[in-house]
Amino acid sequence: MKAVHLLVLGLSLAGCATVQPWERDVLARPEMSLDANPLDAAIDDHIYFSKEGSSGGRGFGGGGCGCN
Repeated sequence: MKAVHLLVLGLSLAGCATVQPWERDVLARPEMSLDANPLDAAIDDHIYFSKEGSSGGRGFGGGGCGCN
C-alpha cells in the first residue's frame, strides 16, 4: 500500500514544472488566456442575461428582471 502512495505522490510531483523565461512568451499569447475571445464572451453574456432576465455570475452585482 505504501508503494502505491509513493507512486501517486511521485506522479503528482512530476506535473509541477518551473516556467523558464524563454517559455513565457508562449504562455502570454492571447489564445492561452482563460477568455481567448472577449467579444464572443460579451455577446454570449448579453444573450444569456437577456433570456434569463437577470444579471450575475460574471462579476455583476444584483439581479432582477433586467428592465434597467
